[in-house]
Amino acid sequence: MGNPNRSKAEKGIMRWVDDRMAVTQAWEDHLSKYYAPKNFNFWYFFGSLAMLVLVNQIVTGIWLTMSYNPSAEGAFASIEYIMRDVEYGWLLRYLHSTGASAFFVVVYLHMFRGMMYGSYRNPRELLWLFGMAIYLALMAEAFMGYLLPWGQMSYWGAQVIISLFGAIPVVGADLQQWIRGDYLISGITLNRFFALHVIALPIVLLALVVLHILALHEVGSNNPDGIEIKKNKDEKGIPLDGIPFHPYYSVKDIVGVVVFLFIFCVVVFFFPEGGGYMLEAPNFEPANSLKTPNHIAPVWYFTPFYAMLRAVTYPLFGVDAKLWGVIVMGAGIAVLFVLPWLDRSPVKSIRYKGMISKVMLAVFAVSFVVLGVCGALPPASQPAWLAPVATVAYFVFFLAMPWYSKIDSTKPVPERVTG
Repeated sequence: MGNPNRSKAEKGIMRWVDDRMAVTQAWEDHLSKYYAPKNFNFWYFFGSLAMLVLVNQIVTGIWLTMSYNPSAEGAFASIEYIMRDVEYGWLLRYLHSTGASAFFVVVYLHMFRGMMYGSYRNPRELLWLFGMAIYLALMAEAFMGYLLPWGQMSYWGAQVIISLFGAIPVVGADLQQWIRGDYLISGITLNRFFALHVIALPIVLLALVVLHILALHEVGSNNPDGIEIKKNKDEKGIPLDGIPFHPYYSVKDIVGVVVFLFIFCVVVFFFPEGGGYMLEAPNFEPANSLKTPNHIAPVWYFTPFYAMLRAVTYPLFGVDAKLWGVIVMGAGIAVLFVLPWLDRSPVKSIRYKGMISKVMLAVFAVSFVVLGVCGALPPASQPAWLAPVATVAYFVFFLAMPWYSKIDSTKPVPERVTG
């Protein structure tokens, strides 16, 4: 039997805390009495996995900064010191570098699930916008961190990306210099990228994650049927097709976490370089402004948009091809923000949409993967038409959506979730 005095003491402490912070209320609102649809499937693991990877990146990043030297003279040597001399430093570095790729894997799958089941539709437009802002901040965070190893690919990859801002008329050259903090990429650039990577952007990222979760719990989770479970409640106001997130989904998510960690650890311990796609061979050489790598390409999670940039090779309407490439690349990201207002279908979920919508979603997915491959490979090793065609297919999915989503046939949506 338990100690009744201890139980009373614990309740007293909890009551004292609740009077000042409402911890129990927050626990109930966001976990034990937050009712989620009972028909979540495999695709709903990736939101919680994104949180797990975010924690991994923050914890390993903090430990790495303890031994990292953010200067042009010491950055590369400090990475070697971490890998060779710091106790378990190699593990921390691989957890962080593999974690960056894992973050984008789960985020891309999380976004794709939202696109499949219409999680961006009314009343979740703001939820989608917060999610896209997280994606944008994550891209900036990854780009800033990519320079920090101060290897050849880090240096030249940053050189290429920063040079893109020079294509902007009038302010381009000044904007380039402002981002670099110098006339060339130097220790000043490295130092400011370090500050942004470890302080500014993580704060923004965490704030956006909190807003994303608050917006989610305000409107409720979507489900594979695209049915609003709040419309069918019992006499106590509990959704008939809902179950408490804790313990049902919190326990279920543990299964997803275990499977994910198994795969993640296999990569960390056996394939940490990812075949050269996560840690490139040139990045094991110190940055050298006088020696250009044979092929400069960003990390795999940026390659779809890099392929869009390279897809434009001719000037149009008197505008330079480089500027058009920057515009197309920027539009490829920006169009995701307006997705909630492009979809005119009377149903949310792909389950009840017609063949046109299903084919277009498949075309989008294939074009995104093709663009990723094109961006990773040298231009000479691929057909010249492939990236432009994939870019057009990518944009057709979005720009034609107001038309094809409206005329596409749909199936009747049931009143209750189907399981």
